[in-house]
Amino acid sequence: MRSADQAPVPAPRPGIPPAATGPAGDDPLDRAVWRLRSRGCWADAAALLEPRAARQAPAALRRAALLVERCMFTATGWAEAEDALRTAEALAGDDEERGGAACERGQLAYTSTVLGVRDRADEARSALGRAAALLAPSAAGRPLLDFRRGLMAEHIADSPDAARAAYRRAHAGATAQGDALLLSFTWRHLAGLALRDGELAEARHGFAESLRIREELGFLVGTAPALAALADAAPEDEAVRLRTEAARLFRLMGGVPTWLAHQLPPAPPEQTEQPEQTEQPTDAA
Repeated sequence: MRSADQAPVPAPRPGIPPAATGPAGDDPLDRAVWRLRSRGCWADAAALLEPRAARQAPAALRRAALLVERCMFTATGWAEAEDALRTAEALAGDDEERGGAACERGQLAYTSTVLGVRDRADEARSALGRAAALLAPSAAGRPLLDFRRGLMAEHIADSPDAARAAYRRAHAGATAQGDALLLSFTWRHLAGLALRDGELAEARHGFAESLRIREELGFLVGTAPALAALADAAPEDEAVRLRTEAARLFRLMGGVPTWLAHQLPPAPPEQTEQPEQTEQPTDAA
């Protein structure tokens, strides 16, 4: 139980899990997709993958994952994400590809539920359970699946203990695979549970690690949520500074993620910034 002098628990946020692909390697297409995705241009990134996605299961899954992620950040593009998922499911040729598609199907249903668009919690549970049956413990997609099952446990089932166990499995798997982007999410959500328990030092450490990783990767669209999360565990003066910077980045990104708006201070009229045209998300709400 938290003592009276410990920080209050903030309102829960929907989790924003990474898509099936993270920062790019040496391939020019991967680099271009990552650059667009990291700036919130999911539709443009998906368009680059479209030629391959029409006939190759891995590309179809990557494209679907990008469009599912767009739904979480913008609460738009549901039909496009559904269409991309059906293509990925149709092209899947083995258990790992079928499991990856089921994982994205579960994430889309979770997103619809947690954002209050339509209650699809049963569909999310079913799809993530199917993914768990298809993906071997050593499969590349298993840590992401564990993370998403943690989101379900935390935000749908309200079971923090089950969520913590799932996040820890995802954290260990992401560490083993060198998946820095996924680590930024597991750090953040483990920190959120620590804050919920009144463990401020642990929460601050986890939120700071999440922010550090996102800044190092250049995951600009995910930086404002990381700043706002760290502010929840920071002393008041620092919290004001962090939320102000989060609000600046939120406006720069054209108002995404949309669910962050009510948690940030409004901009003074004379300081309101316009999004940079070269990086404006084409599909932001």
